[in-house]
Amino acid sequence: MSIQTVLTQRLRLRYPIIQAPLAGGADTPQLVAAVCNGGGIGFIGAAYSTPEQILQLAAAVRSQTRQPFGINLFAPLPAAEMPSDFSAALQWVAPYYAELGLPAPTAPPVPPSRFSEQLAACLESGAAAFSFTFGCPSPEAIAAIKQHGMFLMGTATTVDEAIILEKAGVEAIVAQGSEAGGHRGTFNGIFEAGMIGTISLVPQIVDAVTVPVIASGGIMDGRGIAAALALGAGAVQMGTAFLTCDEAGIPNSYKQAILGAREHQTRVTRAFSGRPARGIVNRFMDEVESSKLPEAVLPFPLQNALTRPLRTAAANLERPEFLSLWAGQGVRMARRLPAAELVSRLVAETEEAIARLHPVRSATSV
Repeated sequence: MSIQTVLTQRLRLRYPIIQAPLAGGADTPQLVAAVCNGGGIGFIGAAYSTPEQILQLAAAVRSQTRQPFGINLFAPLPAAEMPSDFSAALQWVAPYYAELGLPAPTAPPVPPSRFSEQLAACLESGAAAFSFTFGCPSPEAIAAIKQHGMFLMGTATTVDEAIILEKAGVEAIVAQGSEAGGHRGTFNGIFEAGMIGTISLVPQIVDAVTVPVIASGGIMDGRGIAAALALGAGAVQMGTAFLTCDEAGIPNSYKQAILGAREHQTRVTRAFSGRPARGIVNRFMDEVESSKLPEAVLPFPLQNALTRPLRTAAANLERPEFLSLWAGQGVRMARRLPAAELVSRLVAETEEAIARLHPVRSATSV
């Protein structure tokens, strides 16, 4: 791929391909390094990692590549409001705990904010880029990131959010379309207002800001990359496409669920974490949502803590009906490949897609 953009030049990349941060262990150091060595840039999703784990993950990536890599955190969120009564939530998940042989669930404590400590570790990680979602860090945090020479990226689901991020000092905007898998990054207004498709969102953000824009959501092959570049994006960020790579650190049952899913089988849910996120519909999602008991789902991150033992046990037992199967709407195009081979195919497909756009001269034309 001969395409060079401001982003490929700034991040010293051969190709405008970004492996999305996949917090929770999916983006293993092997996956991140393979994408980097293949000419794109891989990201460590460090939101659930301790400072010690962040440094260990970064060291593992550095041991496998000399290319630039990135790291990601959730922006600090307001403290979750503690419910006055946990009984409905506990009663709802108790049968699932029992089914998987777990002790009865107890009310989860509010996890302490670790952003400052996590950020300090990220600054020492050796990462070339830092991205965040769920909002915007403080001016002090942004200044510290820039002082360490890290390229700063923020996630927006609306034009207004993109403008807020640009004013805060980010150097690139990740435009997260509604097709994207995983948690929604909406932070300025209700999440429903941020459910804008990638093909509509990207050019509107491109027109509204002066910093480069990264298209994210539903992009699974070279045709999607070519389309994003045509819309004005300087790169694409792909998550679901990399989840089925050999190096991805998710259970085999999760990979098989993606490979067997169809475009209409994902849905945005709060059932697993308390925050809207797109995943493949399964038993747990269906049954929690069909209960129509809002008190059965705790706010983020309490619900995430409540379901974590369930999800951990389900992963060990290969029970995908209890896993948060985060995935975007492009699941039908998922492929099971080594990450380096996937990057190589994406490059070839993008070149082919762009070539098809060139008019073919007939033999009689002058």
